[in-house]
Amino acid sequence: MSDLDQLTQSLARNLKRRRGERGFTLDALAARAGVSRGMIIQIEQARTNPSVGTTVKLADALGISITTLLDYEQGPQVRIVPPDQAVRMWGTDAGSRTVLLVGNETRGPMEMWSWRLMPGDGSTSDPHPPGTVELLHVTAGQLTLVADGVAHSVPAGTSATFEANVPHVYRNEGTETVEMMMAVCVPPVGVQRPQGYRREPADGC
Repeated sequence: MSDLDQLTQSLARNLKRRRGERGFTLDALAARAGVSRGMIIQIEQARTNPSVGTTVKLADALGISITTLLDYEQGPQVRIVPPDQAVRMWGTDAGSRTVLLVGNETRGPMEMWSWRLMPGDGSTSDPHPPGTVELLHVTAGQLTLVADGVAHSVPAGTSATFEANVPHVYRNEGTETVEMMMAVCVPPVGVQRPQGYRREPADGC
């Protein structure tokens, strides 16, 4: 079985189990996530490999991280995630990509990401739930971070943090590849997380 097939099977199994644990009908989850009932059925039957945006919507609607939805092994205190268990979530033909490195559910979903943005590429995200914080550190190139319509330059060696409950965009407007690490901290379920909210990276995180 290929890595993609394993990922599809894990997502199908976990989505159905988590939906059952929360007592959500197909229609209820569809309404909360903004994903069609038919799409949820296909995912639960492992008949489709959904987009990153769809996966994020479902994780948010269930109040869990993408990591949990994709079935990482959970350790009691320390959990080591080998490189071959990191999940590539998005990429472009030019070579841009995002990789979900590790996640945790202790006080609400927390995720760590590795990003690469090739010159001219960008990724747009809808607002996350109120209280969500993103932290990033650029290790190469110069990132343009646009938060709520305001552009900020973040060169290599520089870190940034912001409240991510506003539209935001990551762009590489330079000539060098941008490499960065990102942490996303989402509030626990029920903490300033309105029903119907969706966290959807249109083409990234």
